Amino acid sequence: MKWKSIIWTGVVIFVGFCALRIWNTGLFSCDRCRPRAQVISLAASIEPEPAASPDSSGEIPEPQKDALEKDTEVPWDDSLFSNLLAVSGKEETVILGGLYESCRRTSDPTRYKYQIELTTRGAAVKSVTLSEFDDRNRDNPKPFVLLEPIDDQAVPVYSLASRGLRVAAPNASTFPDRAFPLHRLNWTLLRHDQESAVFEAKLGRVENQEGQQVLAETQIRLQKTYRIQPGSYDLTCELTMENRTGQPLQTMLEMQGTASMAQEDIRTDDRTVLAAYRADSGNVESRALGYPQVRGFVKEIRCPARKEGLTLLLDEIGGLFKRMFGSKDPKTALQLLPEKNGLHFAWAAAANKYFAAVVRPVEEQSVSFSQAEYFDSALCAGKPSENATASYLLQTTPVRLAAARTEGDSQTLSWEIFLGPKDKRLFDQNQTYRDNAYFQTFSMRSCCCCPASVTQPLAFAIMWMMTMLYKMMGPWGNYGVVIMALVFLMRLLMHPVTKKSQVTMMKVQKLGPKIQEVQKKYKGSPQEMHRRMAEVYQQAGMTQFSPMVGMLPMFLQMPIWIALWTAVNTSIDLRGAGFLPVWITDLSAPDALVSFPKYAFTIPLLGLHIDSLNILPLFMGFVMYLQQKLTPQSQPDPSRPELAQQQKIMMIMLPLLFPLMLYNGPSGVNLYIMSSIGAGVIEQMVVRKHLQEQEAEKEKGLVPATSKTGGKFKKKKPKPFFREYK
Repeated sequence: MKWKSIIWTGVVIFVGFCALRIWNTGLFSCDRCRPRAQVISLAASIEPEPAASPDSSGEIPEPQKDALEKDTEVPWDDSLFSNLLAVSGKEETVILGGLYESCRRTSDPTRYKYQIELTTRGAAVKSVTLSEFDDRNRDNPKPFVLLEPIDDQAVPVYSLASRGLRVAAPNASTFPDRAFPLHRLNWTLLRHDQESAVFEAKLGRVENQEGQQVLAETQIRLQKTYRIQPGSYDLTCELTMENRTGQPLQTMLEMQGTASMAQEDIRTDDRTVLAAYRADSGNVESRALGYPQVRGFVKEIRCPARKEGLTLLLDEIGGLFKRMFGSKDPKTALQLLPEKNGLHFAWAAAANKYFAAVVRPVEEQSVSFSQAEYFDSALCAGKPSENATASYLLQTTPVRLAAARTEGDSQTLSWEIFLGPKDKRLFDQNQTYRDNAYFQTFSMRSCCCCPASVTQPLAFAIMWMMTMLYKMMGPWGNYGVVIMALVFLMRLLMHPVTKKSQVTMMKVQKLGPKIQEVQKKYKGSPQEMHRRMAEVYQQAGMTQFSPMVGMLPMFLQMPIWIALWTAVNTSIDLRGAGFLPVWITDLSAPDALVSFPKYAFTIPLLGLHIDSLNILPLFMGFVMYLQQKLTPQSQPDPSRPELAQQQKIMMIMLPLLFPLMLYNGPSGVNLYIMSSIGAGVIEQMVVRKHLQEQEAEKEKGLVPATSKTGGKFKKKKPKPFFREYK
């Protein structure tokens, strides 16, 4: 029994040993089940699998060493760069910076403003999470993610990824069409700490050594470094290109801009792509395209629909109008070229309602804006998909590299990236932000009568005033109260003009019966009718009435209204700021008193998505109705009854239309509009009461006496209604 156990134990050990030997031979291995090195070539078109990166010597080939020792240049050999290869390693990520325990703004210079996640894939930025701001989720607030990858593509798109690298002879005037896809390559992570990370990529000749792909010769070496520092919203990126061959060459690199920018406004896509250009005088001018505009241009290029009959005819007519009014070509529009000559590229940015990511080359002449891009799986459909987003490409100017081990064999390109809030105070305090006009990332509202050059200074002044009022309130600071105080100040400022308009309109309303009598009596003689109406106005102490008199306060207040709207709608201070403990807890979001996401619905035709009960828009409609009831209305011409009908329709439609338009609007904006209309109602009631008291005194037939009458009152002689002309 004992011997039998010993024999069986030996057999098991022997079989196990043999099985281990057979397994080590790789007979039962699966290539898909283990990492393997992938070779990325100049013509790569398939996304590589992640793999471990073998070491490479990076030595200069012997013929080139001899040439270098003799201080001679090797003649240009296109075969060295016609099919560059690189070994792709495994994809790794590294974290720089840090996050706060609770999201709040601070001026502590020892704390990081954001946390950035870097990836070896393209040596790019995978995500950026801001430390001082949350995502405004009431139930489970988390730090706000500013930038994310674009994942709906075959190759993920990361921010600041190095993309196509082109190589040409030093004296070549053009570059080849093919570019090495650096964004498909997993770079090597050389070193990193909490504030910096260094990536490396080597391109050259690859050999198969012992079943593994190994980089035997390095023709071009790239090194990319990211740095951050506490207390700053800036990220520094440096890219060094080094020539490891014995012949000079020139390169051109394409770089991805920012990837998926988070959307802040739930009603509309307020995100934009910007390109700024500097003149010789130092002034900066920016060009911007909203994401919907980018989508429209890209769709026009990539989605040629087959159209027949009436649709084709309408498109032809539309194309004719575009040519007549100078509509731009889609490809040209996506390039965001400057409107004037002699300007050079200064920076590019992606911005949403409250935040911006600005990419600025340190040497402005070294980089240019290539084009805006749009990523949408439903591009040719009517509506964009949920993950649809835009980005842009930057392109370096030709960079000449001397032969290896000579002066100028490497060149470094540097970028400074701003990742933070659109705060006018912050942009004014920082010299770099101020010199480069980062404030132009603000989306300023404008119209035909109120251009951005007028509303922008007003909006910034109102933002400054809001900040001052908030600070004056001390520990009781509340931006809801600040908004209502602004409404009071603006109403007080415009009161003289508003009062004059109200008085004029009420006088016109009182003269309504007389005007109608004249219009009816002289209906067949327009000239005589206008002359008689002029006499009526003159006897009432008025000049010829024009409807523009009633519109004057509106035109005067239009720039202020738009500026106030812009200030309230874009001020970063209102993001997450509450007004009341239970209701209006975020002035930058709808005032959802009751939320019902499970029972959400969309109103047909209007496309209004309703998932909560918002009270402010309903109050606003009610107050607007009261305002219209109190506003004096001019008597319409009885010969044109359609005007009276239109007036009635407007009185009904406006109180309904505005609440629908602003139902999901920011509660700060709705609070301002409702407060302004409510203050207007009170103002109208005061003016109406004052005029009624004056009219009551006049009806008594008493007027103040002059000094000649001894200070007594005398009856006012009635004036004739109008004179009869024979």
